[in-house]
Amino acid sequence: MNRRTFLTTTVAALALPVLAQATTNYTPGLVKKRLAAGETVFLVFGTKWCTTCAAQDRAINALMQSNPDYDAKVTFIHVDYDQYGQSDLAKELKIPRRSTLVVLKGSEELGRIVAGTSKKQIKDLMDIALSATVA
Repeated sequence: MNRRTFLTTTVAALALPVLAQATTNYTPGLVKKRLAAGETVFLVFGTKWCTTCAAQDRAINALMQSNPDYDAKVTFIHVDYDQYGQSDLAKELKIPRRSTLVVLKGSEELGRIVAGTSKKQIKDLMDIALSATVA
């Protein structure tokens, strides 16, 4: 592989969405709209360049593949921290940094992880989100 092909391939790979499956990219008003519809929302505040965020994304994707209910019953929204880290949403939720995961249902925060990458810890948070969908 020549240098140009390598660079083109690498840049294209980095441009892909961080989370797969049914993850929605955040736009202003989206979270309130989904919560008003009665959905349980799992927010992923991250960036494409953050290694902690990438580790969280790998854990979330693996867990989503192992249990289709996560994907089917929980709304996952990726919030680009570079773009929305100072947004009203981030301020309202007091998001301290990228690599923050938050679960919301109605007007309540059900849990959060800040900079944690443990698959078990992330699974526990995803299970909280899943259990809120039947409550």
